[in-house]
Amino acid sequence: MLAKRLSSSIVTAPMVFIAVGVTLHYLGLLKVDDSEEILHLIAEIALIVLLFLDASQINLKHLLKQNAWPLRMLLIGLPLCIAIGTLVGLLFFPDWPWAMVALVAAVMSPTDAALGEAVISNKAVPENERQCLTVESGLNDGLALPIILFFASVLAMTSSPENDTLRWLAFGASQVAIGVAVGLIMGWSSGRFFILAEARKMTSNIYEGIGVLALTGTSYLMAAILGGNGFISAFIAGLAFGNMVKGHCRFIYQFTESEGQILVWSAFTIIGLGLLPEAIEHISWPVAAYILVSLLIVRPLAIYISLLGTKTTLYTRLFLGWFGPRGLATALFALIVAKDILNDYGHSLLVVAINAVWISTLLHGITAAPAANWYGRYKRRLKADTE
Repeated sequence: MLAKRLSSSIVTAPMVFIAVGVTLHYLGLLKVDDSEEILHLIAEIALIVLLFLDASQINLKHLLKQNAWPLRMLLIGLPLCIAIGTLVGLLFFPDWPWAMVALVAAVMSPTDAALGEAVISNKAVPENERQCLTVESGLNDGLALPIILFFASVLAMTSSPENDTLRWLAFGASQVAIGVAVGLIMGWSSGRFFILAEARKMTSNIYEGIGVLALTGTSYLMAAILGGNGFISAFIAGLAFGNMVKGHCRFIYQFTESEGQILVWSAFTIIGLGLLPEAIEHISWPVAAYILVSLLIVRPLAIYISLLGTKTTLYTRLFLGWFGPRGLATALFALIVAKDILNDYGHSLLVVAINAVWISTLLHGITAAPAANWYGRYKRRLKADTE
């Protein structure tokens, strides 16, 4: 009922649903004993679907020809964010192994489109900047995941009593390779079948939507069965499928704009209900300082450097650098790694990740509408001056 009004204020939907979860926890109205397991399930489903749908809406030819900004932010800015975050982390966590610090930096690198919705949907912001942030947030989850798995494998290798280097490296490589291969095959072949069925009028919009969701889940499960990473597979499958059907399937866009949000908001509610209270209890000054430096300095600096040499102004680089909120992907990647690979460092990783999510939700949420409106006015003045 209040969505339109809130979209132009300093209150965002993720802020509301995290607050709902925290309120339910402290009032004792709802207790979740296995919050990590529940969040893992909900967030995993949400991320699988959104990775596929976000990737399926990316036009690779258009991206390669006309969008130098997001490509620079992804191919230069993302690695720089992880590298700078690792160097900063070594100062705040000197007792941690370098692989653990690098893993934390990698988990902190993906951005969240849901938290940036107030900026992406604000028409005051020029279309190029909005598209840039959309493409970056849609792609960096899939690009960051292999790096996260690599550092997790290195950390597991160094902390393992057997220290079987080859086994862990082979595990990390197979996760990525099989995930990419399965995703390509599933996405390309399904796209061919989709075009064939549509051309011969063998299907309808309702069943096309069911087919897309089925493909999303099947690409994930097939990769997992074969020993690959299901998230990478879902992302690559969406990329291949979307570029094969080239926007014919309206379900992709409709689901992302409506039902897909239910999955995201449910995950934020569970974060506030089950994980956030414990994370706040274990936050320390080094953890809080690292999160703030990561949000305020590391990401903006990496994006600023990545955009050097492009036709961007100082304020454009700062604007794009600031709006890289950490959200669902950061929380879920931390849960996956902490549960399946790490032992001693799993709790520390979750403390950093979950606290980063709520701090980012608050800071980016409060500044989203005012900064977007200010930037829109700045670009209009700049355009008027040049004319």
